[in-house]
Amino acid sequence: MIPYAASIFKADRLLFRMALTLDDVKRVAHLARLAVDESEAQAVLDRLTGVFGLIEEMQAVDTRGIEPMSHALDLVQRLRGDKVTEHDQRSEFQEIAPQVEGDLYLVPKVIE
Repeated sequence: MIPYAASIFKADRLLFRMALTLDDVKRVAHLARLAVDESEAQAVLDRLTGVFGLIEEMQAVDTRGIEPMSHALDLVQRLRGDKVTEHDQRSEFQEIAPQVEGDLYLVPKVIE
């Protein structure tokens, strides 16, 4: 497990935030095989700190009694009507099949 991967822990409704360092960013970049120089490492650290701050704010919200949603918008998928558009041609197809037995198509065995 990568240290500091889970930067926010929730215990007894209190939030504790672990601070990332430049060494942490460099180590994760090395593990991900990403080339990150000093200036990029500082920029990544700033962005990650912002993301973790946002996560901390979201975890502070009391969501008890709120039903989870499958999608942010209450959308209904438009589906076509379930009605038959073609007639049954099974008997016609089986008449021209090379081998049929008990309404099943017989095919060569390919696995021994």
